[in-house]
Amino acid sequence: MKIVVQVRLMPTPEVASALECTLRAANDAANWLSGQAHERGEFSRKALQGFAYRDLKDRGLSAQPALHVLRKVADAYTTLRANIRNGNLGKGGSKRRAKAEAQPIGFRPAAAQPYDDRCLSWRVDERTVSIWTTAGRIRGVRFICSEQARKLLSDHRKGETDLVHRDGMWFLIATCEVPEAEQYEPADFLGVDLGIVNIATTSDGKIHAGRKLNRYRKRQLALRAKLQKKGTRSAKRVLKRQRRKEQRKATEANHIISKRIVIEAERTGRGIGMEDLAGIRTRVRLRKPQRVALHSWAFAQLGQFVEYKARRAGVPMLFVDPAYTSRMCAECGCTDKLNRVSQGRFACRSCGFVDHADRNASRNIRARAWQLWRSGAESHAPAPAQGAGRRRPPSSQLGSTSKPGPSGPGS
Repeated sequence: MKIVVQVRLMPTPEVASALECTLRAANDAANWLSGQAHERGEFSRKALQGFAYRDLKDRGLSAQPALHVLRKVADAYTTLRANIRNGNLGKGGSKRRAKAEAQPIGFRPAAAQPYDDRCLSWRVDERTVSIWTTAGRIRGVRFICSEQARKLLSDHRKGETDLVHRDGMWFLIATCEVPEAEQYEPADFLGVDLGIVNIATTSDGKIHAGRKLNRYRKRQLALRAKLQKKGTRSAKRVLKRQRRKEQRKATEANHIISKRIVIEAERTGRGIGMEDLAGIRTRVRLRKPQRVALHSWAFAQLGQFVEYKARRAGVPMLFVDPAYTSRMCAECGCTDKLNRVSQGRFACRSCGFVDHADRNASRNIRARAWQLWRSGAESHAPAPAQGAGRRRPPSSQLGSTSKPGPSGPGS
């Protein structure tokens, strides 16, 4: 399996200037090539290389960096066509889709640039790299990383590495091929219900609350609004310093939660069942105060973290259809909108079963995952862009992320 390792470069001012010029040259070339591709209507790597390779080399790029620019532009247009095909940019004739189709794809001056082993050499034990720049090959550029990252680089690094300039710092993000553990036969499954009020709730009853993270997000939102309204130079400096702090906080929380879920499943010899929530942001329609909460919800990242940690530990994992899980009784199977009394309370109108609403949903997810496994389903990650067109959940139940169903009443 592929994972990435990030290390921080510690270049001298002269080396940093050379790296900055290299990124700018590569992305200027990518913007030129993107305009040519859009004008000609040719987007494949082979077509781009046929008419642009010499021009890219004339712009100061060596052979391998020129090929990486070609691939970067071709891959960007492949992604754009996939988004259009899957309806992620709206239906035909929509303003968003028309805007995306009417202009060439643009690349920021400091956008990441991929490197391969011909342009970038690692000296992991010495913690230095030799890297190609438009000013020539620069050797002995020092980097710092944790001991765990150093071991991964030494034992498993394979493939491309991205050069990234972010917040005044330089990073290398390397790809590592890590062997997967042998998957065991699960005795049962651990169901995981995802939400905003409670980030994750397991079928064992463990609740990973999102109260602290949600309060932090509200404070950050108020602070950004205050600073943007003020508009002074010092306010803009603070805004720049605050960038991505909220994202890093959410990423840290997701790493901690995913690790605990995988450890618990591995300790008890169970698999993990999670909801496939792909496309939920395009399906739901919410009141304005709830939109910020939905679009700040990093459920996809949490699913990815659980998935790769489970693969490394050999824990089977299935993503199941989330329809009706929040409205179906885990005891008798009765599905009714009125079973969901409030965000945190579930009371079955048929058998009288009462439980925490998220725990009841996680028990339904566990049952679906176990049923899928016994029917012969393979451990897998969710396919992208599934579930488009399902009905949206009532906005009053956003706090627990009521799951939309394909027909009939919502979950």
